[in-house]
Amino acid sequence: MTAACATKGQVRRVETQVAVFRVQAAREDSARAAELGRIIALQERILDSLQSSREAVRQFRGQVDRDMLEVQQQLVQIQELTGQSQRRLAEMKRQLDDRSDQLTMAADTTAAGAPAARDSAVAGPPVAMPTPDQLFQGSLQELRRGSLGTARIGFREFLRTYPTHAQVPDALYFMGETFAVEQTDSAAHYYRQVADRFRDSDRAPTALYKTGLLAERRQDRAAARTAYQRVIQQYPRSPEAALARDRLAALQP
Repeated sequence: MTAACATKGQVRRVETQVAVFRVQAAREDSARAAELGRIIALQERILDSLQSSREAVRQFRGQVDRDMLEVQQQLVQIQELTGQSQRRLAEMKRQLDDRSDQLTMAADTTAAGAPAARDSAVAGPPVAMPTPDQLFQGSLQELRRGSLGTARIGFREFLRTYPTHAQVPDALYFMGETFAVEQTDSAAHYYRQVADRFRDSDRAPTALYKTGLLAERRQDRAAARTAYQRVIQQYPRSPEAALARDRLAALQP
C-alpha cells in the first residue's frame, strides 16, 4: 500500500507537470500566434507601400513623358519662330538692298541727264522699306528670344541704314549685349562706342560699367578700375556709380 501511494503521488506530480507544460505551451503558442499576426500585418503594410510606390512611379513616368512631349513641341515652335524671324530679317535686308540699288541707279541716271519720268519708269514700283522703329524693335525682339545672330543682322542693318537716328546709342548697346550673352570680348567694342560717342545717352553709364566688368573678366584690373572711375566721375548720381564704387572696393589690393 505504501508503494501504491507513492506511485499515485508520482502520478499526480507527473499530471501536474503535464498541466504546467500544457499551460506554458499554450502561452508560447499564443505568443507565436501574436508574433505571426504582427509579421503578417507588417507584410501587408509593406505590400501596400510597394503598391503605392509602384503607382507613384507609374504616375511620375507618365508626367515625365508628358513633360518631354511638351518640351519637344516647344523646341519645334522655337525652331519655327527662329526660322520665321531669320526669313523676316532676310527679307527686310533684301528690301533695304533693293532700295539702295534703286537709289544708286536713280542717282546715276540723273547725273547722265535722263528725264525724271524715265527714271521712275526704269525704277519700277517703290519697294516697301521697314521703318527705323520696325527694324529696331524686330531686332530687339530677336535678342530677347535668344536669336543672337539674327538680332546682330538687324542691328547692323539699322546702324548702316540710319546712322544718325536717335536710337543709334541703343542699337550699339544691344549689339554689345548680343556678344555679352556669349561672353566674348567683342561686347566691349560696342560698349565703348556708346560711352565715348554718346556720353549723354541713358545707355552710357551702363555701357561704361559693363566695360569694367568685361575688363575684370579678362583679369585686366587696371582697365576695370579706369572704367569704374569714369562711371563715378561722369555719372556720379547714376545707379551704376554706386555699383562701380563697390567694384573698386573689391579691387583694392
